[in-house]
Formats: sequence, structure tokens, C-alpha cells
Amino acid sequence: MLERRSSDDLDTLDIISNDTYARNGYPHDAWTRLRREDPIHWNDRNIVNPFWAVTKHADIVWISKQPERFLNGPRLAAFPEFSPPEGEREIRHLLNMDPPDHAQFRKLASHRFTPRGLERMRRDIEQITADLLDAMMGDGGMQQGDFVQRLSGPLPLQVLAELLGVPRAMWPTMFDWTNRVIGSADPEYQEEGQDAFETAQKARLSLFAYFANMARERRANPTEDIVSVVANARVGGDAMPERELLSYYFLLVVAGNETTRNAMTGGLLAFLENPDQWERLRRDPSLVDRAVEEIVRWTTPVIQFCRTATEDVLIRDKKVRAGDNLCLFYPSANRDEDVFDAPQSFRIDRHPNRHIAFGIGEHFCLGANLARLELRVVFRHLAARLAECELTGPVERLRSSFVGGIKRMPIRYRLTPAS
Repeated sequence: MLERRSSDDLDTLDIISNDTYARNGYPHDAWTRLRREDPIHWNDRNIVNPFWAVTKHADIVWISKQPERFLNGPRLAAFPEFSPPEGEREIRHLLNMDPPDHAQFRKLASHRFTPRGLERMRRDIEQITADLLDAMMGDGGMQQGDFVQRLSGPLPLQVLAELLGVPRAMWPTMFDWTNRVIGSADPEYQEEGQDAFETAQKARLSLFAYFANMARERRANPTEDIVSVVANARVGGDAMPERELLSYYFLLVVAGNETTRNAMTGGLLAFLENPDQWERLRRDPSLVDRAVEEIVRWTTPVIQFCRTATEDVLIRDKKVRAGDNLCLFYPSANRDEDVFDAPQSFRIDRHPNRHIAFGIGEHFCLGANLARLELRVVFRHLAARLAECELTGPVERLRSSFVGGIKRMPIRYRLTPAS
């Protein structure tokens, strides 16, 4: 049995600093070594609050299916540069709730995210996608632009706005809020004179204020959008508490926009880097469902969440003590050699594909079906219309070890008209 120790060589690996992710993308080489040599690895490098790095698929699944032994709260994720001060943790949503509250709050809107519940959204997603691609097409000749700005940024935001009932005039503001929350450690999104926590806090409070007003309107005049559904929901016979209500909206906006945007961007990048797979999809659009699952595995937009042990437990040969934090690295699990054949290869016909990019267990992503639907629609349209595409400059990544974001991806492309 080993305590909190690892080899000096492994201790030099950087798996958490924001600069590493902005400069190099995901540290797959480091994760590969940890899976092989030290899959439960004590990390006290580049962070104030150390954690056990969990990098194997089986271990993450096992931990995630024991919510009483490994709590989601109080530490949501490993943020290397800030930790919210005590007394200022106003956010209480599905990601940091534990039983029994989690199940009660999850079911309030879960019916709207089932495949059947999303059927009403399919036509909207098809139309939004077609309209954005028509605008990108220009005169039908070669065009240049930023894929994030032209398609992967506005598309999920517009879909989410339709679902929430947010008016078009607010879309740019909401886009800015989500960038500042998720990208608060990135200098581009930080408010002048403010640190990462202060930047995220200001954006979050702005979002809270907007939805508090919207919820009041929906209580007076209910509609069919999700803001109205949640505003008029009852938990244990009572109205939803204000903190939980606003946190619910916060999670839907931030998670629903950022993760799908980055899967979409990373998906096209994977195709540009693997042109044989793009040709396969163009020749056989029926592969789109499997292609989307491979895109999600390959990109895994959410890098990590934390769990806190409630008791001493032995995992592999490591003694994890009560109160210790475990950081679950999902992109590493989705390249696990014990689960995936040729895990470092992007293959759109991969089957089975046991990725856990949407999580596992009771915290499986509420919006997974919506994300899949958006990605299927987008890549089906792109396979039919994107005749030529190439990168024209470097991909610019978000400075974050929490969400694997791509801020800009300049491309030169040609789109054909919709058939």
C-alpha cells in the first residue's frame, strides 16, 4: 500500500496548468504514461490544492458510480489559479449536488432533454444550421473566415436561446458571459484589473440578474420554454429556492453552449487532420451517428471534474484518505488502451465506442441528447455541402485546464448550395 507518493520522474509531468493546455492542447503523452505507470497519481504540481489524478477508464467509471463514497461537492474541479473564497460559493446546480437533492432537481427538466422531448427542436436546429451555412457560403466561391465565429460559436448558442426563450437581441451578451465564465483564466476574457475569479464572478452575477428577471416574468405569464418550466417547478412541494433556480439556468447556458461549440470545432479539426475519414463520411453519410460518437470521444470537451472521498479507500495500490480530492481526467479515459482499439486514431466507424465524454452514473450529462442531435445535424449538413476546406493559420486554444476550448480556427473553404 502506498501513501501520497509517486516517482520523481512522474512528478515533473504537467497535467493541470492552464498554460500547458493553451500552448499544446491536451497532454496525451503525460496521461499515457500515468495510465501505464501510475494511474492513481498524487499531483501537487502547479496547484495550491493537490489531488489524486485518475486517468484510467475503469477507475473513473467505478468512482463515478459511488456518489455516497465520492462526493461531487464541495470541489467541482481542479482550478490551478483560483479557488472561490468561503462564503462566496453561491452556485448550487446539478454538477455539485449529491444525493438525494441531485435526483430531485435533475428530473425538473429532464423530460425536455429526452430524444422524444427534443423532437420539437429538430426542425429549429436544421433551420439554424442551414441559415448559418448559407451565410457562410457567400457567392459560392472560396471563402475565408473563423469557423468558431461563423458556425460553431453561434449555432449552439442560438439553439440554446430557442430552448430557453431568450430573445435574439441578448444572444451576443450571453455569448460574452459564457466566454468570461469558462475562459476567466484567459487574458483575452479577463476584465481589466480583475483576476480569474473576479472575472467569472462578475459574468455569473450578470447572468443571474438577467434570468432572475426572466423567471419573474415567466411566473406571471408561463410559456413552454425551459425558463418557464424551471421557474414554475416545485421541489418537495415548494417553489425552487432562488440560488438553485438561478444556478440551474447558469448551468444550462454555460454547459450547453461551451461543450457543444468545442466538440463541433474539434470535430472539424479532426477531419482536417484525417482527410481519409472526411472522405468516408462524405461518401457514406449514414456513418454520421458513429462519427459523432467518435468526435465526442476524440475531443472530450470537459477535461476534468473532482470528487471528494468520504472515507479511507484503497484504489489500486494507493490509500486515498477521507477528504482527499480525486480529479477525473475524461480525455485520458477516452484514450485508454484497455478499452479502445488504436485509441490514438480517429476512426468514424469505431464500434463499440464506450467513451465517457458525457460522464457516467447519475451525473451523466443532462444535455447529452441535445449535443448529439446538434452535432449530427451539423456534420450531416457539412458532409453534403463542404466541398473544400483547409486551415489557414494556427488553431488558438483557450487557456483552461477545465474545458478544452478552441477560441479561433481560421479556415479557407467552399460551400455548395443546399440541395
